[in-house]
Amino acid sequence: MVSHSVWIVGTSRSGKTARLVEQFCNWVKSDKQYTESFYTKKPGRKKSGYVGEFLDIKQTELGVLVLAANDDNRRELGDIIVTSTLGKYPVRAKTPLGFFQDEVILFWPLLINSLNLKAQFPVRLRPETEQELATKLWRPQLDEEILRLAGVNESRLVRRILDLLQLAAYSGVPCEDIAQILARGLKENNTTLEPEFLASLLLDWRNWCLERGLLTYGIITELYSQYLLSDRNYQQHLTKRYQAVLADDVDDYPSVARLLFELLLDQGAVGAFSYNPDGAVRLGLGADPNYLEGLAERCRVEILTGPPAESLGEQLTKQMVELVIEPMVLLSLPEIVHSIQTTSRAQLLRQTAEVIADAIQSKQVEAEQVAIIAPGLDAIARYTLVEILVKQNIQVQSLNDQRPLVSSPIIRALLTMLALVYPGLGRLVDRDAVAEMLVVLSRKQQLPENSLLLTDAINRVSTDIDPVRAGLIADYCFLPHPDRPNLLPISAFERWDRIGYAATTAYNQILQWLEEQRSQQELRLIPSPISLLDRAIQRFLWNGSNLPYEQLAALRELLETAQHYWEIDTRLRQIAPVETTPHTTIIEFIQLLRRGTITANPYPVRPIGGVRKAVTLATIFQYRSSRRSHRWHFWLDAGSPLWAKGGAATLFGAPFFLRDRLGEPWTAEDEKLAEEQRLRRILADLLSRVSERVYLCHSDLAVNGQEQLGPLLPLVNACVTHSVI
Repeated sequence: MVSHSVWIVGTSRSGKTARLVEQFCNWVKSDKQYTESFYTKKPGRKKSGYVGEFLDIKQTELGVLVLAANDDNRRELGDIIVTSTLGKYPVRAKTPLGFFQDEVILFWPLLINSLNLKAQFPVRLRPETEQELATKLWRPQLDEEILRLAGVNESRLVRRILDLLQLAAYSGVPCEDIAQILARGLKENNTTLEPEFLASLLLDWRNWCLERGLLTYGIITELYSQYLLSDRNYQQHLTKRYQAVLADDVDDYPSVARLLFELLLDQGAVGAFSYNPDGAVRLGLGADPNYLEGLAERCRVEILTGPPAESLGEQLTKQMVELVIEPMVLLSLPEIVHSIQTTSRAQLLRQTAEVIADAIQSKQVEAEQVAIIAPGLDAIARYTLVEILVKQNIQVQSLNDQRPLVSSPIIRALLTMLALVYPGLGRLVDRDAVAEMLVVLSRKQQLPENSLLLTDAINRVSTDIDPVRAGLIADYCFLPHPDRPNLLPISAFERWDRIGYAATTAYNQILQWLEEQRSQQELRLIPSPISLLDRAIQRFLWNGSNLPYEQLAALRELLETAQHYWEIDTRLRQIAPVETTPHTTIIEFIQLLRRGTITANPYPVRPIGGVRKAVTLATIFQYRSSRRSHRWHFWLDAGSPLWAKGGAATLFGAPFFLRDRLGEPWTAEDEKLAEEQRLRRILADLLSRVSERVYLCHSDLAVNGQEQLGPLLPLVNACVTHSVI
């Protein structure tokens, strides 16, 4: 029997997504032909009856579940499908985890009955809030002896334990079986904590969350795989809604996704799945490509040809892999592979940026056709590259730049403002923070668009109070106090005439606004700190101007984070009221942000409009996840050992939860083989995404001064004849 489902296998940029969209259009076309044939069989139908029966048919129209590996790919796939079908068919593309979340929330009443839960609407926990609450719950049990045995600090240990719940849920393993799997996998490792102890913590955490209606990604996935998927009522609703499933890049899906797909296929649905043998970007982070590949047995397999002709994959992959796996092989790389070699990393960063700038200014390549890819990007590398290129009028776009939210000056300024308005927060404010707040909140008004005095870019960063004047004001007018820190009038500074008219006026306006907010807070006229943040943004930062996208994204994330934090706080106080000072929650919120656990990544995470004319800067993991391609690649830190890790750390215990080796110990030999296979995939994938030239950028010494002897060093040595020294 020939299966109607399709399993599409192809390397990067071989046309898998295009083939999926073509399959979607075929389904829609065949469904439409069926509908039209329904009417042609009954030519004597009256017009009114025709319309009525048409509406009945539309209600049973083909339902298609569209899935993509990550959020960026989801939006792009949805856009492509809408464009291909001219927007005639509604498409709701989701990631697997996004779909699980929607289903759990939609069928929450069913879970309430089956699990005997309290009837309350569920609230999803963000990872940073999840970690904070789990730390508070487990702190009595995580004493110094436990931390010593674990060999990590409290924060890292809590995250590691929570990841175990998530990995188990992704693989379809119940929380109760975690101890058994860990015991088998860690039986030869005596340096870790007892599996029973870890499992008991996770069971306590899961039950604590369910009692309060709180959902994490791990709990959502477990509820879906263990309870919803096996429920007959849910199965009937699911198969009634979806008669087809379209899934792109299933090599990055968790094991649970296969359980969903098999259920749909068993009920007569058709499927189209794309699989990249050089993909598996999220292997070690919850993906299980080997288990998902088993779906191919139920489908008609289509094998697409290799990468497009303009890609370097076919030309270089075999040579590079052979050089890396067998370093003793005497091969030289073609001249399309260049190298930039220096002694120190500082020299390397500067020379790499200069080579890029020269190439763009000489019109050899456009900025948007260049990508800098590194196994890891530290703040020094990011700042150096951006600074040099921007000075040459070359923009740089960092892919998914998840720096801590508190790294933004405008966010720090708003947190300082909170501490000056609400009482009891004085210990969170110091002189430097006040000076920074004065600079940020004294942003000048936006000039008219036709003004020739200042460009928009300059005007965005122009302030009435410069850092020097802000420092003087903070020295003489800031009055520290543990409960009521205050800002004094400008006249408290004897030489206030040195401040100048513009700075004095701006300071007085800030002072007056803070006094108004304090008064309203005392009268309880400010509903919540979220309202105060919004007021400050409207008054001092927005001013009717168009903020740069990076600042706008940070502000949106701050408001989203604050709203989420107070929503969770309200839920917890409803369940178990606690006696705390009125502003304890604000203190904890500010401290959470200052620990740097929250990153600016709001929805949507991309600017609206065309592709920015900017050089792309990304880690290996970020670049491969984005599925982008460029003419020129610069592989930074080519001698780093992190290339074998794929630019992303594997979660603790991840190998134990792969379906084809559940609970099997992970040996040094397994690790060596996994790194070799990962490196092979990275090389094949990256070379498929570059069409003209590759630069291997290598410094003899790393940032810490150690010699770099990573797995790509043979590649650097194979192209020394045309290196830039």
